[in-house]
Order: sequence, then C-alpha cells, then structure tokens
Amino acid sequence: MANVTFSSPLHKDKTVYAVAGSHKKTILELAKENHIPIDFSCGDGECGTCLVKVSSIDPASRNKYGHMGGPLNAREVTVLKGLGKISQAQIDQMYVDDLPPTEWRLACQYIVRDEDIVVAYPSR
Repeated sequence: MANVTFSSPLHKDKTVYAVAGSHKKTILELAKENHIPIDFSCGDGECGTCLVKVSSIDPASRNKYGHMGGPLNAREVTVLKGLGKISQAQIDQMYVDDLPPTEWRLACQYIVRDEDIVVAYPSR
C-alpha cells in the first residue's frame, strides 16, 4: 500500500492508503473517495484546474523532481507546458529518462504507484 498525504494551507493534512498495484486510481479519484477538496473541472486532463505538487516521502525514492511517478501523458504535457510548469527541454529529457520532468502534475492524470507521497494542493 502507498501512503498518500494530502496537504493544503487551508486544511489539516490527511493521509490515506492507496492500494498498490491497481495502476488505475488517480490522485483525484483517491481525493474524491476521501472527501479531500482538490479543485477540478473537466477531470480529463485538459483544463489544468487540478494542478498539484507531488513529492516523495522516502528520500531513497526521490529523483531530482521529488518523486518516481510515471512519465506524463500527452494531455499532461500539453497542459503543464501551457501553464509554464515544464519546458520543451524537460519534455524531451522525460522521453530519455522515463521519469517525470517536474513535481507539478494533474491530479486527474497521475496514477498512484507503490510510493509514499505528499500531494500539495491549493485551497479556496
């Protein structure tokens, strides 16, 4: 199981357990199931409303971007580039390293892996 700690300046941190190996559950789905108020609109990785910052709790699992989550999918690349959270050079390097080029992710696209992470999200 992975421990996912949701952290926000306006809410108390909450740690939930995600079943490891499902390879289907996103951060947004996990947040909804546990009544964590992450903002979202489309849920399809096209609007950027569910932007979160992901970091690993375990220093051994960290890469230079803070976590070992999988590479971004095409929708995330487009949105994060449009929001100025990644550069073309980082995108190109991602395809070489097979690692995410940034700690910024879309909660609706990030699949929870067997890694303890902190998900920082803005609150209103």
